[in-house]
Amino acid sequence: MPKLPVISGKELIAALKRVGFIEVRQKGSHVSLQKVASDTTYKTVVPLHRELAKGTLIDILHQTGLSRDDLLKLL
Repeated sequence: MPKLPVISGKELIAALKRVGFIEVRQKGSHVSLQKVASDTTYKTVVPLHRELAKGTLIDILHQTGLSRDDLLKLL
């Protein structure tokens, strides 16, 4: 399994938008994103930090239904 890259919140938001996520709202330094698929709705919150913590990034990937390989392809 490949290692997770060190990315910023803005880079992650740009990658998620390429897969179909849209910004729903922003409160302070946290951006809420949503994607409606045929049978489920994926929702997540991305902090606008310079470097996302590994645990935060893994949790966001679980919430969005993406794998590490999917993320690497999007970057």
